Amino acid sequence: MDSIRWGRRIKAYRKLKGYTQIQFAKKVGISVSLIGEVERGMRKPSHDLLNRTTQVLGISLEELQPLEKNEG
Repeated sequence: MDSIRWGRRIKAYRKLKGYTQIQFAKKVGISVSLIGEVERGMRKPSHDLLNRTTQVLGISLEELQPLEKNEG
């Protein structure tokens, strides 16, 4: 479940910043298939991937982090 929430957040911010999966994967330095797996919740993003993702998107890890179930 946690993987799904991370994936949804990454996808939402990627789209908000105007990146396609191909553009985003290239900027982050990963394969398109990996970003697809992360966005679909099939794979939980590593700490390294999260750091590179936030750098490319220009946001903090706190902004990207999914809300806890009992929050907002």
